[in-house]
Amino acid sequence: MGKYGDWFVMLIAGSLIVFWLYRVFYRWLHEPPGLHSKLLLSEAEDVREDDENVLFLEQAGYEVTHGKYRVPITIDLDGQILQSRLFIDLIAEKDGKHYIVKTARDRMPIDWTGSGVRDRLLVYALLMPESEGILFVDQKERTIRTITFRFG
Repeated sequence: MGKYGDWFVMLIAGSLIVFWLYRVFYRWLHEPPGLHSKLLLSEAEDVREDDENVLFLEQAGYEVTHGKYRVPITIDLDGQILQSRLFIDLIAEKDGKHYIVKTARDRMPIDWTGSGVRDRLLVYALLMPESEGILFVDQKERTIRTITFRFG
């Protein structure tokens, strides 16, 4: 290659590097803040080994890795600041896959229809998209339901 061929190759290589750096910066700039599961789970409570839901999950072959966690939410409603929170009951792992665990409550029964499951559990799948799904544990009925959401 001649004198200009070397410069042309360097220009192409430099352009690719600049484009790649731009894409990395753009992706970092536009990802939601504070939703990284490692940071989220670092503040979780310790797992209570005597909890009946933990024992039930362990009997089913799951390893409970994190305890209860409260996710604080700040809501701006027409300039008025409101506070709320979401509760993750447990985080479990099986075969290298992580699951968010929600436990059944008598005062909050779930409607097992598409819209009922969506309204009650979709927010957890969106909160931690890298999880494999959601486990709904009903200790009284001795059932563990696995819920996954697919979009599109």
